[in-house]
Amino acid sequence: MTALTLSTAAAPGLRADAIVIGVAKGAASTSGGLVVAPGAEAVDKAYDGRLAGVLETLGASGAEGEVTKLPAPAGFKAPLVLAVGLGAEPEDAKDGAYDGEALRKAAGVAARALAGSKKAAFALPLGDAGDVGAVAEGVLLGAYAFDVYKGNGRDAQDKKNGKAPLAEAALLGAKPRDKAHKAAIERATAVSEELNRARDLINTPPNDLTPESFAAIASAAAKEHGIKVQVLDEKALTKGGYGGILGVGSGSAAGPRLVKLTYTSSKAAKHLAFVGKGITYDSGGISLKPAGHNETMKCDMSGAAAVFAAVVAAARLGLEVNVTGWLALAENMPSGSAVRPGDVLRMYSGKTVEVLNTDAEGRLVLADALWAASQEKPDAIVDVATLTGAMVLALGNRTFGVMANDDAFRSAIVEAAEEVGEPSWPMPLPEHLRKGMDSPTADIANMGERMGGGLVAGLFLREFVGEGVTWAHLDIAGPAFNEGGPFGYTPKGGTGSAVRTLVRLAELTAVGDLG
Repeated sequence: MTALTLSTAAAPGLRADAIVIGVAKGAASTSGGLVVAPGAEAVDKAYDGRLAGVLETLGASGAEGEVTKLPAPAGFKAPLVLAVGLGAEPEDAKDGAYDGEALRKAAGVAARALAGSKKAAFALPLGDAGDVGAVAEGVLLGAYAFDVYKGNGRDAQDKKNGKAPLAEAALLGAKPRDKAHKAAIERATAVSEELNRARDLINTPPNDLTPESFAAIASAAAKEHGIKVQVLDEKALTKGGYGGILGVGSGSAAGPRLVKLTYTSSKAAKHLAFVGKGITYDSGGISLKPAGHNETMKCDMSGAAAVFAAVVAAARLGLEVNVTGWLALAENMPSGSAVRPGDVLRMYSGKTVEVLNTDAEGRLVLADALWAASQEKPDAIVDVATLTGAMVLALGNRTFGVMANDDAFRSAIVEAAEEVGEPSWPMPLPEHLRKGMDSPTADIANMGERMGGGLVAGLFLREFVGEGVTWAHLDIAGPAFNEGGPFGYTPKGGTGSAVRTLVRLAELTAVGDLG
């Protein structure tokens, strides 16, 4: 990953490949034209205070994500100035009060634009330690590249059609001896490294990422960071009666796994459980997906990747909260041994489920893991899953839905997601939709009414949450995998959606600010 340094050096004398500055659309109450953001004063001075005009001549408007390059002024050791758009100028911009997400996005855009560079100095507005952390996150997430399968694999120079990520970023105005600034960098590094690890897993082809290999990766990381790990294989799942996970995995030569990761703090007063859907490849099973819907189904384990990353990040940050992660891993394939529409599965909870559609498999593996998590009586459970296309239709490709059995908890999650820059939206669990899952054969069917399918899935999951346990469901089907071009600090491919929300929930719980 890109190396981060904090620097109080002046921009002109810093040896780097580029100086990154921020520009914005001026507030309507002033000129309304392009403005140079705080942090770039030395650069503007070198242009005799006319930097905004020069950039406007080059076509810059300050729009979010816009990049404008120009030669550095005389006397600068860096040859290039890269101006990145921050969007609309805030009313209190003179105090450096730019929104953290705007800074995160701008830093990500700049880091991506500077791929192939050895060092860049980021002279973006830093009002406080929160801004330092936002810029650091933006750099580390924006510089991400997944090139393991390109070239001959020896080194970065051998990769085809790509450049090595930005090697080093110096954050100008961030103080190396300031405890808050150092802590912000350490947090950003831990969270970003684990989020990028989740991205790597999501992007890994399914022939290389099976439930068994995913479990092995999680186990190795857990042991490295002092996290207790338990892996249930087919034999243990059969003995335990995990009918949902076993049923989904029965059609594949790659057997299913349930991985339990346990991070404990001696100072913890609360216990959170995170449950992740980990379908390492989803063909739809016997209810085979149509052509055009299979190509990205390696991403159907994004929920488990997010949970894995969040638990490790919590351990690395030493949060004073107990966090248990449950990774429900299986491959959903069609074969002579696969579950059929019409089959009935007996779940870990003891309830029976009539399988009407084998492509509604995520809720089956989650149901077993949710019940297992419930038995420990945590203070709250949050599950994360690429669960329904219906949620994508409802909220689009960049927003995840949040459902819960407690309105206050749902609101807290939406607020936490907004705080870290992950768009989400509260969704209901309408009781009238539950009747559609009534089965004449079993306790419940895994399908209900077609309209409101994302909400139906949430209602199904609620059936497997222990009585009295606070629970929320995050349907990340839209934002988990970006099939379009990169934007902000979000790359093409796996995004690591929900990792930062889960980490923030753990942080808030640790300090007693989550109810």
